[in-house]
Amino acid sequence: MRIVGEEIFGPVVAALPFGEEEVVALAGDEEEHVALAGDSDYGLIDYVRSGDVARAFRVAGRLRAGGGGIDTVGRNMEAPFGGFQQSGVGRDVGAYALRAYSELQALVWPG
Repeated sequence: MRIVGEEIFGPVVAALPFGEEEVVALAGDEEEHVALAGDSDYGLIDYVRSGDVARAFRVAGRLRAGGGGIDTVGRNMEAPFGGFQQSGVGRDVGAYALRAYSELQALVWPG
């Protein structure tokens, strides 16, 4: 579906369940969902929700996005913010932003 592959802003979320006994035949497996999430030109933020914390971290670590959340949509305002691919280049906030928006100049003076 278009909503899964595009970066749609607004009060919209694409949630695809997997792994629960009653939806596993419909939803596919973990590998399929990681591939589906990666089949996009965008990569701003991914969220993973799971009752298995180790699995959630494993899946989140495989998703190609600038940020993400595990069992939350919250964001650490001190953490760098930015995306991958067509979701942007670079990071805002924190030391990453200082480097991105700075240029160093070296001056020599024999003095």
